[in-house]
Amino acid sequence: MAKASGSVRSQCPYCGVGCGLELMPPAQPGRAVSRDAEGTPMWTARGDRQHPSSLGQVCIKGATVGETLGLDRLTHPQYRASLDEPFEPISWEAVFDLLVGRIRSTLASRGPGALAMYGSGQFHTEDYYIAQKFLKGALGTNNFDANSRLCMSSAVAGYSRSLGSDGPPCCYEDLDHCKVVFLIGTNTAECHPVLFQRLLKRKRRQPDSLTIVVVDPRATETSKVADIHLAVTPGSDLALLHGLAHLMLRGNGIDGDFVDEATEGFAAFASLAAEWTPERTARFCGISIAKLRKVARLWSRSDAVLSLWSMGVNQRREGTAVVGGLINLHLLTGQIGKPGAGPFSLTGQPNAMGGREAGGLSHLLPGYRSVTNADHRRELEQAWGFAEGSIQSTPGLTAWQQVEAMEAGELDLWWVAATNPLVSLPNLERVKAAMARCPLVVVNEAYRSTESACYAHLLLPAAQWSEKRGVMTNSERRVTYCPAFRDPPGEARPDWQIWAELARRLGFEKQFSYASSAQVYEEFAALTAGRLCDVSGLSHALLQAEGPQQWPFSVGSTPGAESKRLYTDHCFPTPSGRARFMAEQPRGLAEPPCDVYPLVLTVGRYLGQWHTMTRTAKVQRLQAMHPEPLLEIHPEDAKRFGITDGGLAAINSRRGGVTAIAQVSDRIRPGTVFLPMHWGFSQPQSCEANLLMHQLCCPVSKQPELKAAAVVVAPAVSVVKPLEQERGLLERLPRWFSSSVH
Repeated sequence: MAKASGSVRSQCPYCGVGCGLELMPPAQPGRAVSRDAEGTPMWTARGDRQHPSSLGQVCIKGATVGETLGLDRLTHPQYRASLDEPFEPISWEAVFDLLVGRIRSTLASRGPGALAMYGSGQFHTEDYYIAQKFLKGALGTNNFDANSRLCMSSAVAGYSRSLGSDGPPCCYEDLDHCKVVFLIGTNTAECHPVLFQRLLKRKRRQPDSLTIVVVDPRATETSKVADIHLAVTPGSDLALLHGLAHLMLRGNGIDGDFVDEATEGFAAFASLAAEWTPERTARFCGISIAKLRKVARLWSRSDAVLSLWSMGVNQRREGTAVVGGLINLHLLTGQIGKPGAGPFSLTGQPNAMGGREAGGLSHLLPGYRSVTNADHRRELEQAWGFAEGSIQSTPGLTAWQQVEAMEAGELDLWWVAATNPLVSLPNLERVKAAMARCPLVVVNEAYRSTESACYAHLLLPAAQWSEKRGVMTNSERRVTYCPAFRDPPGEARPDWQIWAELARRLGFEKQFSYASSAQVYEEFAALTAGRLCDVSGLSHALLQAEGPQQWPFSVGSTPGAESKRLYTDHCFPTPSGRARFMAEQPRGLAEPPCDVYPLVLTVGRYLGQWHTMTRTAKVQRLQAMHPEPLLEIHPEDAKRFGITDGGLAAINSRRGGVTAIAQVSDRIRPGTVFLPMHWGFSQPQSCEANLLMHQLCCPVSKQPELKAAAVVVAPAVSVVKPLEQERGLLERLPRWFSSSVH
């Protein structure tokens, strides 16, 4: 399909599917100019049929993304010395003077550990990379973490422990070849809709070619098409996986040759699995023995099993262990490194994969390197031109540890970029109090009206996707070039340019003298040579000319001829070259229900909304799909607690309370309730779901258990407004806007 006149191709900036978009400019021959809600000429979007990941498909969020680009934009830097004061305009020159002074003062008085940054899978890889070089190299602090810590860090840790390295071994083409697809901890229909539609179309065309198994406490749009739905008790996933392994081992449904030749740790795992009899597993999980046996037989007898998972697995105290338990099943049956088979983590954000490649967590360095590895640190110090020992040898503060450091008065500067932690982090009242204690909170943001902006001292206008050049990597390791097809509004700048300019002013002129984002990517790509995530053969120019490419893509690789799957030779990047079985006992929920808080709250997403609604709340069609958050509650629980369908309910945990309209439904199992996570205190229908959630985390990945908290519900007399609405904090955000910059 030829491009429309003047159109551009890019990757969608929403979920980790990374669909290709073709974007058409406002002026099209024979068509009226499209305008957004503020009257600004608007780009429109449709699926790019030439993009190999999505083949022209796009969900409603991607199709309407053009409506979000110009609305409510932050156009100039804003500053206030105190949260009680209104924002005032400040020049970029004054911004850099302020930041240089604060950083130099902190380095001299408290050291680099008092500086921290919290980033996002919304970054381009170039933004991620420069942030690592700036914080970990120039400033000497590993205190960079990202909202991938809330999203995919359990998958990172699980892959690394079991297979020797991060990196999903599968590709989207496996959806066309698998005979069994095992969906656990993922409402794929609403969270990764284009991939779900690919499965659904195949199932409708050839119903006997594919068996769909869904593991989820709720009946969702995903489970509607399942051949088998295992509505397990929240927190019982690892026990389920061990119970399946028990049956596979007992029924001789394993690939003994693969286990002998390509794995280690089998004996310890087999001993553990022997404890999880069908009776014990079924009782622990709240499912029937018959369904458990049926799934075990399916997995054992198929030669192409593909497992897909997302937040329902990762956002758990035992998230890393569950990932390991799932990979165990693939190792038992040799279901890895071949078409239609393998453990496939679905990332939540458009460039969460690129962030992992660029070292965008507090324990990582670019190229799937670790800060704890002396050779890795030395390689980066030499490549970056910093003295030996510049990079610290211990991991920096994770996302929640950064909050705790602010609480303790240990941070002088917290820099937030391209994310909205005052909706997405757990235990939100603690986060708000911590931010209020920090002397300087800097927020890089494209939009004016975000919750996190209410707690910022310095707001910096950021050029977003569509206004800067860079690359993103989707869940199947495919790298797409994203062009700048519109001008940034006002004085907005790309994140990487802000940090590079600041680094130069701090004395690192030589290390940060980039003329373009293409140069940034060239430097990053060279550092991946010989690593599992090798993209040394990629460049902006190649991606523009040849289209999206999948890694590994080393120097000399032929475009379009990449290796679609990892570990096809059954050789793994561990010291022994073997994959590892993980043997860990299930621990259940970190905060189980009790007499006072007898229900388990789980949170998730709606199809038409995205993360904290910074973009999607601006689209009328999406708002019409989901005009307000609803509390999903089973009829038995509704009767027990006096909740009526359509009535207002109060939901309380040990950390606070919110109100929401109740939706009484047998889609959810008794004892469990559901809320969407999108609505923050800036929305008129505020329902801060994460205010209820605890911060207890996986000990390996440090990912908070955002999927489960103990709550109690009761009829509500009236809506409880967030304190931010009562105190007028929203009104103190900058409300002026110049349309002349468009």
